[in-house]
Amino acid sequence: MGRRGIPTLTTERLVLRPFVAADLDELAVIHAEESFWWYPRRAAMSAEETRGFLTTVMQRYEDDGFGIEALTDRASGRMIGWAGLAVPHFLPEILPAVEVGWRLSGPSRGKGFATEAGRAALEYGFTDGGLDCIVSLYEPENAASGRVMERLGFTHRLSTDGPRGEEVAVMELPRDRWEARRVHR
Repeated sequence: MGRRGIPTLTTERLVLRPFVAADLDELAVIHAEESFWWYPRRAAMSAEETRGFLTTVMQRYEDDGFGIEALTDRASGRMIGWAGLAVPHFLPEILPAVEVGWRLSGPSRGKGFATEAGRAALEYGFTDGGLDCIVSLYEPENAASGRVMERLGFTHRLSTDGPRGEEVAVMELPRDRWEARRVHR
């Protein structure tokens, strides 16, 4: 287990570990990429915004028992983004829910890291996390993220407006469907 009961998850190529305050500088570099935050912000995040983001994420570990984690490349030890489970507080109409999500720096996209990280987070969520259903959210324009969700077994639940008025597709994966897919892999 990681900090405050949040697990460290290891895959073939990745480590998902709880964020710590010392991650701020490395995270700020990634958050400064406009493409990292294109969905939903359409703009990069400043260092000060990243500080607030990191503080909130670490507080969610305490408040929610889930929270996104630093995503690092096992080979280099470099942070390449973040991924994991979190409560989607920004979309209250679907609560209570736990979401699996991911964001990768530009050079790390298109290499299967999102699928690998998502699979590890789902495994934890449905086993040790004791969840019965996990959701995942994306803007339909972000087709790559939608394809990752489909690869992981998610199906469409509903569409709604996000906090900035953008359309958000809410996908879901119940535990029984995850278990059936897992047996057939």
